[in-house]
Amino acid sequence: MARKALIQRELKRQKLADKYQEKRAALKAAGDVEGLAKLPRNSNPVRLHNRCAVTGRSRGYMRKFGLSRITFREEASRGNVPGITKSSW
Repeated sequence: MARKALIQRELKRQKLADKYQEKRAALKAAGDVEGLAKLPRNSNPVRLHNRCAVTGRSRGYMRKFGLSRITFREEASRGNVPGITKSSW
């Protein structure tokens, strides 16, 4: 499980990115580099990082399911992920 501070930091970045999205787009269209520099760093969507919905793990993230590889395997083995079955031959 990821530290709670890291999960909260990601949520804060997401809120800031949403808040400044329109302003950032307007400044980019105008070519105002100085105005962009005055915006908070964490409002840049490039700084966002995907995290597992269950554990908060940042590495091994599977976009399609919103889970890390470890959590995905556990959930798939339990049969909690629709359409996914353990292969055997």
